Amino acid sequence: MLWICWQVRRDGGPALFRHPRVGLGGRLFPCFKFRSMVTDADARLARLLATDPVAAAEWATRRKLPADPRITRIGAFMRRTSLDELPQLLNVLRGEMSLVGPRPVVAEELRLHYGEAAADAYCRTRPGITGLWQVSGRSETTYAERVQLDTRYVRDWSLALDLRILLRTVPAVLQRRGAV
Repeated sequence: MLWICWQVRRDGGPALFRHPRVGLGGRLFPCFKFRSMVTDADARLARLLATDPVAAAEWATRRKLPADPRITRIGAFMRRTSLDELPQLLNVLRGEMSLVGPRPVVAEELRLHYGEAAADAYCRTRPGITGLWQVSGRSETTYAERVQLDTRYVRDWSLALDLRILLRTVPAVLQRRGAV
């Protein structure tokens, strides 16, 4: 983790990125990640979406960009290997996240993409570092499929399901399936 911090800091800016995400009961918490984007990422995204209709359509559909110009070189490596999410272990220790659960989302995503029933299901559990979405294709799925996987996880939760997801996470990360 120290090596990653050093690599991220080499391009200027902080090594850690905190972003407000929705947690248990709908409460916001600061979700930690290693910074994988340039420091002015929000401004660059706004300019890109205003000038590139293809990128704007992709962002509206998946909230991800396959060739995201905001991602740094070390950031691309961390995202492919999921190393950018290691600091979320701090969120687990603080009780804000779990090892397994729905992906942490921002309030806007919950409002725009989940609908009332799915949002209610999402808010009944802690978001996780890994979950059904991460072992079911990640960025290869649509956002609607992601919401269905999150809802299914909450509905079908069991210790056995968590163990299966944890076991499937290792090959998913190593094979880099669906990683952007």
